[in-house]
Amino acid sequence: LAKQADGSVVVRMGDAMLLATVVSNKEAKAGTDFLSLSVDYQEKFASVGRYPGGFLKREGRLSEYEILICRIVDRALRPMFPSDYHADTQVQVTLISGDPKIQPDALAGLAASAAISISDIPFNGPISEVRVARVDGKFVINPYTEDLERADIDLIVAGSMDSVVMVEGEMKEVQEADMFEAIKVGHEAIKIQCQAQIELREMCGNKVKREYSHEVHDEELRAKVKAFAYDKAYAIAKSANPNKQERKDAFKKVHEEFTATMTEEELAEKSGMLKGYFHDVESDAMRACILNEGVRLDGRKSTQIRPIWSEVDYLPSTHGSAIFTRGETQSLTTVTLGSKLDVQYIDVPMKDSHTKFLLQYNFPAFSTGEVKPNRGPARREIGHGNLAMRSLKQILPSETDCPYTIRVVSDILESNGSSSMATVCAGTLALMDAGVQITSPASGIAMGLIIDEKGKFAVLSDILGDEDHLGDMDFKVTGTDKGICGCQMDLKIQGLPADIMMQALSQAKEGRLHILNEMKKTLSAPRADYKPHAPRIEKLVVAKEFIGAVIGPGGKVIQEIQRETNTTISIEEVNNEGIIEIASSDKNGIEAAKTWIKGIVAIPEVGEVYEGKVKNIMDFGAFVEFMPGKDGLLHISEVTWERLESMKGALNGGDKIQVKLIEVDKKTGKYRLSRKVLLPKPENMPETEGRQQRRQPQS
Repeated sequence: LAKQADGSVVVRMGDAMLLATVVSNKEAKAGTDFLSLSVDYQEKFASVGRYPGGFLKREGRLSEYEILICRIVDRALRPMFPSDYHADTQVQVTLISGDPKIQPDALAGLAASAAISISDIPFNGPISEVRVARVDGKFVINPYTEDLERADIDLIVAGSMDSVVMVEGEMKEVQEADMFEAIKVGHEAIKIQCQAQIELREMCGNKVKREYSHEVHDEELRAKVKAFAYDKAYAIAKSANPNKQERKDAFKKVHEEFTATMTEEELAEKSGMLKGYFHDVESDAMRACILNEGVRLDGRKSTQIRPIWSEVDYLPSTHGSAIFTRGETQSLTTVTLGSKLDVQYIDVPMKDSHTKFLLQYNFPAFSTGEVKPNRGPARREIGHGNLAMRSLKQILPSETDCPYTIRVVSDILESNGSSSMATVCAGTLALMDAGVQITSPASGIAMGLIIDEKGKFAVLSDILGDEDHLGDMDFKVTGTDKGICGCQMDLKIQGLPADIMMQALSQAKEGRLHILNEMKKTLSAPRADYKPHAPRIEKLVVAKEFIGAVIGPGGKVIQEIQRETNTTISIEEVNNEGIIEIASSDKNGIEAAKTWIKGIVAIPEVGEVYEGKVKNIMDFGAFVEFMPGKDGLLHISEVTWERLESMKGALNGGDKIQVKLIEVDKKTGKYRLSRKVLLPKPENMPETEGRQQRRQPQS
């Protein structure tokens, strides 16, 4: 398939089939000094025999679910390309046949790597990705969908034959040793899949990798830059200045001092190379300062956490809010509580479902002092938000204890590393401020790594943006004081020794607990109640046969209840029962709606007295609504003890009267009412007259 691509494969597991293709230009664009790699993953609705939603009935822009898979594949592939390869490269993975039992995201990395491996594109792979889950206490590779629901560990692990390069997933407060064991199990499965790709490449002719020359260097200029700038850059790195902008200005000044020694012609010709050489000098100086001096850019030791301050209930009109600031990273997070009608429906081929917990992460340009147009969330924002969402999801109460749809929004106001982890911390505080009874507070920390060619290393807690950019690892870990809830690890080096990974996990735990203690100084537990202006939700359970009566024809009844009581009502059938949720910030409105609904679902009893409302006047009597949605006939003979020749003047539409239910027709279910039996019988009325009146024919 797709033989005009540089490489293409089909991967199949069960009835799930993925087509992966890769195309890479022969030359790099002028001035490009990075790998221009794009990864797209798409699931075709036809693959599972479904129509796309919406008016156009065709696949549109990638869903957030598909974008998350794109990111996972990209993060595993990118470190495996040669650092000097800059040609535009596009990987496309498409689900062409779906299987409800199979999770296709675990196969996308394998498919992409196999397509690259059999091509002539330079690649230091193969790599593969697998899902590792612990189901009923046992580790399972790529478990079936139904088994995954019972897992307490759900990780996607990516790696090569030699090492792990990427990890992402969620856990139910597990211990560091359990997570480490899951990664090891995943890597063993990856080795098998990498070996299969090596054999496939040989079967396909073992193409010779293409020759390329995407970088031109001036070694004399490189040496000059290092001689001029290294000591100055080292001094800046050692100065322990906690202000990111001041450090940036200091490095920029060194750059300007050197460029002042060059002619305009030299600058025009070699500005690109010069930028790269200065980057290398800054990186080397920062890394050497950490390894040799034990001093980081902002003056901290390797295990030290930046200063933390936080505040809750900052925004008076929200249902919950918090500010969390760690160093120069700051999140303002809000919580909004909604009803079942606010759930988010997910319309993708493999997930026709909905979610009651949403977390959205925004990263405006001003947070880093930059000017950029706002174009909606990019892939980075979606990925960071997903990590925070999966982490906080583990500490939410059950639907029984919290019937709300919950939306958490994190707006990053400042960023200098670990903004997704600040989102986890601010999100926890905002949930507690909103009165959501979370099981335990959670925090997050980003770990870094500096390692040289001799194996000397330093594991860094709570990394800065520069330490992420210039370092060898970005390892984010979230959790409670009971265990880990989520993680995301990206490596820029080939191989991470087991002892370093365990040190990173141990150090992350210490940092996570320190951050939790700082958060508890602001708010240690969820508030006992929701905010006064937050909606209240009460639940009613009714018999299945009454669902239609509550909704009414065309939704007429339920719409009227909502309009008259200023509430939001949802109803669904669960286990042959009608589950009704009534939401409103007005307690009286909720009580009125409950009374209304209870009246609809109540079963009228013969002999009971009701207060009714006259709906229609007929020649033979009146129809009276004696219970919500239930009308009965008040025959002319049952209006009063006196004989009435007509209904004119006896009653008027809208009159409220007391009536007694005297009969329910067994065949038709119609109700017969009487008003006169509740009135005193006139003393001078003969007994026979009353009996004769009751024997009058009825319509």
